[in-house]
Amino acid sequence: MKPKIERAEFLDRIRKTQELMKQQGIDLLFAYGNEAEPQFIRYYSNYWPNFELAGVLIPAEGEATLIIGPESETFASSVSQIERIRRVLVFRESSEPEYPGAVLWTLTEVMKEAVGSINVHRIGIVGGCLISHVVYMALEEARIQLGSPEFVKADTLVSKLRAVKSPAEIACMREAYRITQCAMKKVLDTIQVGMTEEQTRGIAVSTMYSEGAEGEAYPCWILAGEGSNLAIGRCRGREIHNGDLVQIQIGARYQGYASTMGRAVVMGKASDVQKKLIEASLAGQKAILETARAGISAKAVSDAHYQAIQALGQEKNILYGPCHGTGLMEGEYPWIESDSDFLLEEGMTFCSCVYLGDNEHKMGVRFEDGFIVTKTGTESFSDYRRELIEIA
Repeated sequence: MKPKIERAEFLDRIRKTQELMKQQGIDLLFAYGNEAEPQFIRYYSNYWPNFELAGVLIPAEGEATLIIGPESETFASSVSQIERIRRVLVFRESSEPEYPGAVLWTLTEVMKEAVGSINVHRIGIVGGCLISHVVYMALEEARIQLGSPEFVKADTLVSKLRAVKSPAEIACMREAYRITQCAMKKVLDTIQVGMTEEQTRGIAVSTMYSEGAEGEAYPCWILAGEGSNLAIGRCRGREIHNGDLVQIQIGARYQGYASTMGRAVVMGKASDVQKKLIEASLAGQKAILETARAGISAKAVSDAHYQAIQALGQEKNILYGPCHGTGLMEGEYPWIESDSDFLLEEGMTFCSCVYLGDNEHKMGVRFEDGFIVTKTGTESFSDYRRELIEIA
């Protein structure tokens, strides 16, 4: 049987959130999401919006509410683990149809229903960096109608809950990475000179779907030759030529959980510049995986990554890093950076996201795999061909 998150776990997430809300004096929590960033909505409800926007309301006491747009009720009802669902006009798609004759709720009405007779003093906002202007204006109107409680940023409250994964989450992540590793193997077995970046990406994506992915974890990319020094990119229609360094970045999503793998391929024999860049990236990843474990500081992991790359003379090509949390999003809280001050915990999941961009030679590589923090070290979700890959 394929892994999944059971209803009891969704309900437990809401219960734990309510406990933290009471500790922090938050009377109502509003979590926001959209098609590209569904993380908070999916965490509580399993709903992933398409075209429209979505929100979850959680009062400190009582029943949670899933907020959807006007067209998604049938879909939301079929997947949501939150029973109370309300359709709100400002959560409609961006072309802003009017839906004449439809009976819809206002955000004020939904928020008043959620809190009942409770006096609201503080409203926690989760996903505030995503909120559209029209939704913010509706939130502000609701806040005034509720007696002008304080808005407080509450992302960390939820993100800390999500940072340590449950056994069911780990099982879903393993499956997501199994799918992605199959796709990476297919790409490396198939890629050849003369193919375009998009054709190569198509091999990866089609393999993911045939293996059971519900979608891409993010818009995957293949970057070939000059101009591959992009930390984030999209395919650009380029044809793959002999001698090209090709950056491959792919990831599947399964049951909401994201996965990702990054590899560098040289079409033919690697040049000295290409080889040094790849070897340094591999050294940085190895240092991360050998250093991370429960109880160690995040900064120590970052330092090990930097020192390994510095020893090979490639530190000037570091853009960021070296790790970010992963789960319902490919990149989520917490980041491991040079100024991080937290300790790693057993059950945290990260991506060793080692990107080196050589702007002088206009080439870039990333070696990326997900891993679990254990008591004694790390356990990788994917490890296929961590090496200099040359394709004749």
